[in-house]
Formats: sequence, C-alpha cells, structure tokens
Amino acid sequence: MNTAQDSSLGREVAYPTAYDPGLLFPIPRAGARAELGLDPTAPPPFAGHDRWHAFELGWLDGRGKPRVATATLQVPADSPNLVESKSLKLYLNSLNGARFDSAEALRVRVMDDLARAAGAPVAFAFGLPPLATAGDDGQCLDDIEADFDRYGPPAPELLAADPDAAVEERLCSALLKSNCPVTGQPDWGSVHLHYRGPRIERTGLLRYLVSFREHAGFHEQCVERIFLDVLARCRPQALSVEARYTRRGGLDINPWRATPGLPAPRALRDPRQ
Repeated sequence: MNTAQDSSLGREVAYPTAYDPGLLFPIPRAGARAELGLDPTAPPPFAGHDRWHAFELGWLDGRGKPRVATATLQVPADSPNLVESKSLKLYLNSLNGARFDSAEALRVRVMDDLARAAGAPVAFAFGLPPLATAGDDGQCLDDIEADFDRYGPPAPELLAADPDAAVEERLCSALLKSNCPVTGQPDWGSVHLHYRGPRIERTGLLRYLVSFREHAGFHEQCVERIFLDVLARCRPQALSVEARYTRRGGLDINPWRATPGLPAPRALRDPRQ
C-alpha cells in the first residue's frame, strides 16, 4: 500500500523530460478515514469531490508548436485513492514535451491517466472557475474578537450549537492553516460552511478552525475531519464543507464534503488563489 512517506514529497526529483503517467502517486484514502473512525470497507458517509485548478498546463501540438492552458480537474470523494499533489505537478510537467493532435486528445489522456491513479472516473475541463466576490460566501467569522490558545491537535470540543435555534446559514473563514504531513510545510486555505439545523456557536467554530494550525494532514483529510466533527458535535440536518487552498507548484485544491443529496457548491476561486 502506498503511503505519503513513499512519495516524492520532500525529495529532490529531476524535472521530467518525457511524458510519464507513472509519476502519478495514488494514496489510499482508507487509512486516514480509519483514523477518523470510519469503516474503510464501507462507502463514506458524505458526498463530495476534490477539485484541482491547474495553472501551468502545457504540451506540443501535432506540428510541435507549444500550447498552454489552464484546467479544472475533479476527483470524486468516493474514489479509492487521492492523488498526491507533487506527483500531479510532476505528471503535468511531463506533458510539456509530448505531442497531441488536439487539445481534446490531451484532455482524454489526462482523464484516463488520473482515473487509473484515483481508481474512479475523473472530470477535466479547460479553464478555471471565476473569482468569488463579496457576498458569495456568507458571513465571515474572522472579525470575531476572542482569545486563541489552541493550535493543534484539532479540538472538536470547542464546537457547540444551540438546539433551540434552527437556522440555515453560510459561514466562512480565511484563517485555516495546516501542515503537510511529510514536509511540514504550511498549507493555507479558507473554509466555507453551509448548514441547516441548530445554530452553530461562531466563536467556538472559529477557535476550532484555528486549532488546525499545527495539525499535520493532507488537504482532503482535513476537510473530512472538519465535516465529521461539525456533524457529530453540532448535529445539523444538512452540512456542506468546502476548503479552498492556496496554490503550490501551479496547483491548488478545493476539497468539498457534504451530507448526501446536497448539490455541489458553485465552483469559485478565492482572491488568494
């Protein structure tokens, strides 16, 4: 079984000079989900996807002329594997010297290669989502004045909700930070919650999100932890959690997890992306 420690993360790796789908490094989701108390043999208790934005996509056309583009890639949350981010960067770089008769041929090749790595169909579209504007993401928590002294491990006991006040609201924070579990490098992002149910106590929610500050976990795993902790502690009838992480190596990732049946949020990019 592949583990993060077996990947190219934290290692010096030569720049690929030829197309190589073998650079893609899948990591089974089961191990991290078992740590969260989920049965790795059962379907996950959430819907969702991992949406990647690729800013540095290049290849050669049939006459050898360089072509460049941006792209949006989407891996379903119920795929057996996540695709490690550095390996995805190296794989996309390996396309720079490869010839394709059309942009569509490139799109199909990338979808097929990623599907084999993830173990499930992967979506690909040229272009990027629009930038979010004021009002797109609901009420921001970041102006809350409070004392903060929990920076890891994540502290779900900080979460609370008022069972006598039923609401539907959107909340967000740009203060999410966690660390790569292999290199220790910081991962910066924002969190976007849409829920229906008992009113979540906002100061506790913000303090909980800040408690990820020294936590080591992949982006996808952090979002699953947030979803499960809020679901268990606050008991909403419906819950959607999306994180939008800042770019690294020409890629950013936007994991989304939600109670089954909820539609996916509108695809947007933060100004920091």
